[in-house]
Amino acid sequence: MTSVSPTDPKYASRKRQQELLSKYLSVRSFTNRIVAPLEPEDCVIQSMLNVSPTRWHLAHTTWFFETFVLKSAPEFRAYNARFEYLFNSYYNSVGQQYPRAQRGMLSRPTVAEVLDYRRAIDEQMIARLESAKRLTDQELDVVELGMNHEQQHQELMLTDIKHVLSRNPLTPHYSSDELQVDSHRLTSSWLDFEEGVYEIGHCGDVFAFDNESPRHRVFLESFSLCSQTVTVGEYLEFINDGGYERSELWLSLGWHQVQTHGWQGPLYWQQKDGVWTEFTLSGQVDLQPSLPVCHVSYFEADAFARWAGARLATEAEWEVASEDTPEEGNFATSLMDSGAAIHPNDNASTTSDLRHLYGNVWEWTSSSYAPYPGYEAPAGALGEYNGKFMCNQYVLRGGSCATPVGHVRRTYRNFFPPESRWQFSGVRLAR
Repeated sequence: MTSVSPTDPKYASRKRQQELLSKYLSVRSFTNRIVAPLEPEDCVIQSMLNVSPTRWHLAHTTWFFETFVLKSAPEFRAYNARFEYLFNSYYNSVGQQYPRAQRGMLSRPTVAEVLDYRRAIDEQMIARLESAKRLTDQELDVVELGMNHEQQHQELMLTDIKHVLSRNPLTPHYSSDELQVDSHRLTSSWLDFEEGVYEIGHCGDVFAFDNESPRHRVFLESFSLCSQTVTVGEYLEFINDGGYERSELWLSLGWHQVQTHGWQGPLYWQQKDGVWTEFTLSGQVDLQPSLPVCHVSYFEADAFARWAGARLATEAEWEVASEDTPEEGNFATSLMDSGAAIHPNDNASTTSDLRHLYGNVWEWTSSSYAPYPGYEAPAGALGEYNGKFMCNQYVLRGGSCATPVGHVRRTYRNFFPPESRWQFSGVRLAR
């Protein structure tokens, strides 16, 4: 039997294949953990256009591996040929897709049948990664992309099921874990950054999405960033000062949203008899003034910043400011491990002057989601992953309490339309 030297490229590739198998098992297991508290009835509802049923997420992430990894094998046989139509999200080069707005209108396949589908594809993926036949670097890249893709859907599962449960007048709980409130919250301060030419964007060998590259130079004027995100109490001051009634604070499209949808506060806030409460994954609770405000749109973040005499940071400013901040925070995995509610908290422990830059809430920036200089979308179907959405969206940075541990980086660019509120999105002020 011929041994392989650690210096041989084949050794590195085989080692990577083994590492990806371990991560694959971990990622798929965490998805099961997210779904465990749910009943089958919870998993089939689509409460609005942006929300997908949990069952659909389970099937789509499985379809991704079947379509982009397993299908390339000569011996491939589709689990169910009709699933390609049902569970293709937006890959036009793969084929037609079932209408997004109607995902919640299907009673079949059942949740149990989708779970059977997951198990069958898992068996094939594990066999493929355990095989003595080495996958090519390109094939391994797709496997790694698929795992990061599933982590994105893990976050969506949590945010989507929150919206689904919130529509139920019984205010059901996803979990009974309690919100973590620290009475020793630190005082906010402003951190200053010098003007200059900086480099932003991804470089190196670790995984990153294509929209994070290429690395390039930007010039920034001097700026300041607030040491922590806007709190519930601070946002209440904005509301009490007529924030949702003063058109001068709002962008025109934002004011249209306020008027059309009757916004009076962040999504999930309710006021009854002068008392504000908030729906959380742990049920309906009284507002906690010291916690970070979340579920606000870009329009609301921008209006609050204007009211506060500040602004939102650009994504370049955010990335430059985050250079010395460890990529750690309140993420879904660690919160679930500790028995804490999946909700932003105000834990005072910090290793950086910029508190909770990662986790807790996605932070809106003032930057439109656009390609970096020199960006080229990859060829083929996977080139549809990010590039074709670079229009009418704004960039968010940092991750949230619904993001799994290890998924985000300094260079990670999330993006949503400016009216979106169902994600755990919040506000950090700049000036």
